[in-house]
Amino acid sequence: MEIQKEKILEVLKKIRHPETKESIVSSGMLSDVSYREGELWIGLQFSRANDPFIQSIKKACMRAINGEFGEDSLQKGHIQVLVPEPPPQREILPHVKNIVAIASGKGGVGKSTVAVNLAVALVQSGASVGLIDADVYGPSIPKMFDVEDKRPAARSEDGVEWIQPVEKYGVKLLSVGFFIKPEDAVIWRGPMATSALKQLITQGDWGELDYLLIDLPPGTGDVHLTMVQEVPVTGVVIVSTPQDVALADVIKGINMFAGEKVNVPVLGLVENMSWFTPDELPDNRYYIFGKDGCKILAEEMGIPLLGQIPIVQGIRESGDSGKPAALSSDTQSGNAFRLLSEEVEKALDKRNVEQEPTQKVEITTK
Repeated sequence: MEIQKEKILEVLKKIRHPETKESIVSSGMLSDVSYREGELWIGLQFSRANDPFIQSIKKACMRAINGEFGEDSLQKGHIQVLVPEPPPQREILPHVKNIVAIASGKGGVGKSTVAVNLAVALVQSGASVGLIDADVYGPSIPKMFDVEDKRPAARSEDGVEWIQPVEKYGVKLLSVGFFIKPEDAVIWRGPMATSALKQLITQGDWGELDYLLIDLPPGTGDVHLTMVQEVPVTGVVIVSTPQDVALADVIKGINMFAGEKVNVPVLGLVENMSWFTPDELPDNRYYIFGKDGCKILAEEMGIPLLGQIPIVQGIRESGDSGKPAALSSDTQSGNAFRLLSEEVEKALDKRNVEQEPTQKVEITTK
């Protein structure tokens, strides 16, 4: 037997949304009361899909109607919940052709030095390049570009706040270091660090880029996982010194990126501090940290060795002065970075021809 709609409304108007305190009837939340094939159905319209009171209001409707008109007057499953369609997600970095992570298994191997000089060398080859300093606990990119006193400008468009990168030597730069004093320690828990990285990636006003390099913190952790979940990383370049202690951590890094859950292509290894050649003995090479460690490991793991960078005093001095060694391509160190940039470009071209575009990583825990 069908119950009169007016009687049902009289019962349901006593139910209020706990947050708004409004009746579900007078507020318009009750969108439908009807019979279908002799069965009572009601519809509830919520303003957002994640309303925490959806289930409790559904249960309240069941109790009220069945308590007033008898059990099974409103059957379980006969309450239709309507929520608005989610807004379309804004595409992240739509005009960036290649996203390249620069990683290392451990600290102190010159990862940021390689990232900085690779970025400059790529610009000198005619490419448009951006560089994110994602090493949130030890941001060094501002100093290595001599822009520690710069502060990125901001602009607003269609309700979105955009951060305009600082530009130096043709490289677009964003770093946590732009937003803190150089002498201040960054004491952040994991969520704060990953939130900072998300902002640099998603709110950076990068425009069109051939390459966006992301200089990661040493090791493997929250920042690395956040990066691969936020953007489709084209490939990763791993930097190490030739010594066994460093190489042991390189293997962990390779396994993380190449593993089934992350599955980001490893473009190759860069061996930094490969040898020392004194100015007075230009034909001599002294293998202070061991010889060809990365070369041997690359062969064993079946990945390319992208370059070997010697120990040169000028590389250290250029990093401290904010004038990257790659600016002078006619020097020993500048030429090494030029060759490295050529190998990275070749590796990316090969990867893009032979493999499907990388997808953002969906990491779930069971």
